[in-house]
Amino acid sequence: MTVHTDGVDALTTDGAIVHLRPARAADLPAVLDLYDRASPDNLRLRFFHLPGRLSLEADARRVCRAPGAGRHAVVAELPGRIVGVASYERRGRQRAEFAVFVDDEHHGRGIGTLLLEQLAAAARRRGLAELTGDVLGDNNAMLTVARDLTVGARATVDSGVVTVRVPTTSGIGEHLVDRREAHAERRSLAPLLTPRSVAVVGAGRHDGVGHQVLRALAEYGFRGPLYAVNPHAAAVAGHPSYPSLSAVPGGVDLAVVAVPAEAVPDVVADGARAGVRAVVLLSAGFADDGEAGRARQAELVRLVRAHGMRLAGPNCLGVVNTDPAVRLNAAFAPGEPARGVLGVASQSGAVGIALLENAAHDGTGISTFVSLGNKADVSGNDLLAWWLDDPDTAVVALYLESFGNPRRFSRLVRAVAHRKPVLVLKSGRSTAGRRAGLSHTAAAAASDVVVDALFRQAGVIRVDTLGDLVDAARLLSTQPLPGGNRVGVVGNAGGLNVLAADVAEPAGLLVPAGQATVNPVDLGAGATPEGCAAAIRALAGGGAVDALLVVLVATRANDLPGLLEASGAALDERPDVPAAVVVVGRGDAPRTCGARRAPVFELPERAMRALGHAARYAAWRRAPHGDRVTPDGVDPAAGRSAVQAGLTAGAGWQAYDVTSRLLNAYGIRLVDAAWVGGPRQAVAAAERIGFPVVLKSADPELVHKTESGAVALGLAGAGQVREAAARVLAAGRPGQGLLVQRTVPADVELAAGVVHDPQFGSLVMAGMGGVRADVLGDRVFRLVPLTDVDARAMWQSLRGAPLLTGYRGAPAVDTAAVEDLFTRVARLAEEHPEVAELDLNPVMAGPGGVTVVDAKLRLEPAGTEPDRLIRALTSY
Repeated sequence: MTVHTDGVDALTTDGAIVHLRPARAADLPAVLDLYDRASPDNLRLRFFHLPGRLSLEADARRVCRAPGAGRHAVVAELPGRIVGVASYERRGRQRAEFAVFVDDEHHGRGIGTLLLEQLAAAARRRGLAELTGDVLGDNNAMLTVARDLTVGARATVDSGVVTVRVPTTSGIGEHLVDRREAHAERRSLAPLLTPRSVAVVGAGRHDGVGHQVLRALAEYGFRGPLYAVNPHAAAVAGHPSYPSLSAVPGGVDLAVVAVPAEAVPDVVADGARAGVRAVVLLSAGFADDGEAGRARQAELVRLVRAHGMRLAGPNCLGVVNTDPAVRLNAAFAPGEPARGVLGVASQSGAVGIALLENAAHDGTGISTFVSLGNKADVSGNDLLAWWLDDPDTAVVALYLESFGNPRRFSRLVRAVAHRKPVLVLKSGRSTAGRRAGLSHTAAAAASDVVVDALFRQAGVIRVDTLGDLVDAARLLSTQPLPGGNRVGVVGNAGGLNVLAADVAEPAGLLVPAGQATVNPVDLGAGATPEGCAAAIRALAGGGAVDALLVVLVATRANDLPGLLEASGAALDERPDVPAAVVVVGRGDAPRTCGARRAPVFELPERAMRALGHAARYAAWRRAPHGDRVTPDGVDPAAGRSAVQAGLTAGAGWQAYDVTSRLLNAYGIRLVDAAWVGGPRQAVAAAERIGFPVVLKSADPELVHKTESGAVALGLAGAGQVREAAARVLAAGRPGQGLLVQRTVPADVELAAGVVHDPQFGSLVMAGMGGVRADVLGDRVFRLVPLTDVDARAMWQSLRGAPLLTGYRGAPAVDTAAVEDLFTRVARLAEEHPEVAELDLNPVMAGPGGVTVVDAKLRLEPAGTEPDRLIRALTSY
C-alpha cells in the first residue's frame, strides 16, 4: 500500500490498484448503489436475511457518518465506484463489532482482507484490543479473510453463526499478508517486465533518447509488437509510428515515455484511456526538479493509480528482462545486456550502468534490471516481491539511496534472503544526523545504525563499495555457499599468499593450519600445473577448509594457461566447495576458471572480501531465527491506559508514575521509589526504606543525572540524606521533587531501551550501562519484533559479554533474566509506537536476576506515521 493523507493505495490479488480511505457523508449515494447492485445471496451473507430498502438506507447512513471515538468505516474504491465497505462499532472499553461487505463482481480479489486490515489498524490506534463479528457458517470467504488476517483469531459457533474474534494489538499474520501482497505485486509488475507489446513515446526519427531506446528494443530482439509514437512520422527506425498511444492498433502493455515533463500528463492520460498497463518514464523534471516538480510527480502518481497502471521512474534509465521469451531492453544504457541470474534494481542511473557493464564484462549477466529513478511508484519492495519466486534470479543486487517503507522492506527482504542472497549498497552512511543530548538510547541510534540493524536481522549482505557489490555478486552467482568460515589458500607466490591470509581475518574468515594441514600452501615460482592441481585436491579433500582461494602469478617462465586449466579441473572435482581464483600479471586473464566458472579476481583482498560476504550470509542461512516470545504477566490494556494517561497529561518526557505504570504492565521490575518534596520528607522516606539509599531528581527532563549532580548514591544516614537532598533538588527544575530508592548492589551494570523511528519502527537497545555507557559505547540494536534468538544474540554481541558469564571467577549473571528483559522491552515497544524513547539505565544484573534502577520515558503521538498494519508498498 501507498499511504496518502486521504487513505492508501493497495494492490488486489490480481495486481490492480484499489484506493482505501475513511468513509464520509458524501459517499452515501455510492454506498447505496453498492447495496442496490448486490445479489440477494451476497446481501443475505452480510445481513443474515434479505433486507428491505429502508434497512439498506439505514445501514448506508450508519457507514457514512462522521467517524467518532466509538465508530469507524472504510471504503474501497476502484475508478468510478465504491466496491467495498467495512465498519466497526465500539461494544466495550477494548472491543468493537465489525462488518465487511464487498461487491459481487470483486469477490476473490483480496479487497475484504484489505478493508479488514485498515479497520484493525484504525481500531488499534484508538485503543481497541479486539474486533468481533458474527459470520454465517456458509460465508466461507469472510471466514477465510478473518483466519488469514491474524494467527490469533478465535471463533465460536452457535446455531450456524460463527463469532470471530480478531485481536488488533498482536498476532497479526504478517507473513500471510506479505505473501498475498507479494503475489499481487508480481501480477501488477507483469506488464512492466514481461509486456506483450511495447510503444516508445517520443521516439525521434533520427536521434534522441526515445529513438535510442526503440533501437535498443529492436536490436535486442523484443518478442512482441514494437511501436513508435510520433505524430510527425509514419515510421521510426523501420517500426510503425502512430500519433498517440490510443491510435496504436491492438493496444499496448508497456509505454516507454521520453518526452518533456510538461507533456507527460497528457501522454499518460492518453495511455490510460487506451488501456496501457505500465509506464517507464525516462523524462526528468519531476521530484528531481524542486517544489513544482514534486507537485507534478504527485499529480502523475494520482493519475496512474486512478487507472491501475504501474510506473517506473520518473527520471530513470529504463528496464531490462533478458528472458529469451521476452528479450526486453527498454533502457538507454550502452551495450547489450548479458543473460544471467542477477536481479538488479538501482536508484541511480549511473550506478545502474556500472552494474550492467560489469555484469556483461565478468560473465555474471542479469535476469532483470530496473532503474528506479525517483521511485514515484515502483520501488525496491516491488522488485523484491518479483524476485521472491522468480526462478531466473539467483542473486539480488540493490543500490538504494532511500527507503520508501523500511518495515515492509525488512519483511520482504528477509523472505527473499531465506531463498537467495540479497546484496545491498546503501549510500549515505554519514553520522551527521545523529541526535545529541537526548537519552543514552536515542543518542546511540543514528540512521545508519538503524539500517545496519535492519540488514543484520534480515540477512542482507551489506557492501561498502560498488566494487564489493560486483565481486560478491560474481562469487554468489556461480559458487555454492560455504559450510563455514575456514578458507584454504594455494598459490605460487609466497608474498601474495601472506597478504591473502592477512585480509582473511578482517573479512571474517579463518586460514586454519595444523600438523596435518599446511595452509597457505606455497608452491613456489616454479609450480607446475600437476603440482598445483595436486595441492588443490589435497587441501579441498581434507575436510579442513570450507572454501578455496587459488593465487597465481604469471611470469615469463611459467605456464599460466596450464596452471589455470589444471586448477579449474581440480576445482571442478569439488563442486561443493566454493572457490575463487586470483591472477596477477596478466591483464588478459579469463574472467572465470573451470567448468564451475569460479570467478577470477585481480587482487587477493577482493576475492577474500567476496568469500567473507558469502560465509556470513551462509551462517545467517544456517542459524535458527527463533520464535517471537510472549512473556508471562503482560497486560497490554494496562500499558495502553498508562500511555494514554501520559499523553493526556502532555507528550514528552514522562513523570515517574507514568513510567512505572507502563513498565509494570510488561512485568519489568523497577526499584520502588518514594516521591518527596524536600529534605525533611527525604529523610523520613529513607528511614522507612532502610539505609543506604539513593536520591535522584524527579525532573523527567534531566538525562545525564550524574553529570548534572541530580543523583546521590550510597547515602548511609539521615545527615547525608539531608545534605544531599538540597543539592539534588537544585539540579532539577523547581517543584519537581526527589525520588528516594534503596541501594541495589551491582554485579554488572547493563542498559536497555527503545528508540522509535517513524520510518523504521521501534528498535530495542542493549548495552553496558551505568556512568560508563557513553564512554564505552558498547551497544547493539535490533528492530522489533524480537525473537528469542535475537534476545540472546543481543547480549552475546556486546564486547562486555564475558562479564556476564563469570569473567575471572566472578559469579555469572542470570542471562535468561537478561533475555527476558529484552523480550519484554521489545513487546512493549511493538505494541506502543507512542514510546519515542525508553531508557533503562542502569539495569543491575546478577545471579539472582535483573533489576531496573532508573528509567526515562518519552511519549509522542504516533498517528502521523504509518501504522504497522498499514503496509505501504511505495512512498516517495
